Amino acid sequence: QVQPVESGGGLVQAGGSLRLSCAASGRTSSTYGWFRQAPGKEREFVAAMDWSATSTSYADSVKGRFTISRDNGKNMVYLQMNSLKPEDTAVYYCAVRPFGTVHFDTWGQGTQVTVSS
Repeated sequence: QVQPVESGGGLVQAGGSLRLSCAASGRTSSTYGWFRQAPGKEREFVAAMDWSATSTSYADSVKGRFTISRDNGKNMVYLQMNSLKPEDTAVYYCAVRPFGTVHFDTWGQGTQVTVSS
C-alpha cells in the first residue's frame, strides 16, 4: 500500500492552533485516523473519520478542540487542532483502515507537534 504522508507540524504556544494534513493513498473507501505518540508513552488514538465523512470519533482528551476532515477529491485528510495544550506535544501519525477491516494497516512517518507553555 502507498504510505500516507503527514505535514503541518511545528512549534506553537499553548492556546494556539495548527492544521495537520495527510496526503492519503487514494483509498477513498477507507477510514482514516490520526494517532499520536508522546515521548515515553504509548501511541494513542486521536480521531478517525470513515470514507463517507459521516462518522467521526475522537479521543476524550481532544473532543471540542480537534476536528478531523477529509477531501476525497484531493485525497487529503486534515486534523484541525485548536486550543492546544503542552500535553498535546507528540508525533502525530496518519493511518489507514481498509473498508471492512478492524485494524489500521498503513501508517505515515509522522509529524512533530510541540506546544510550549
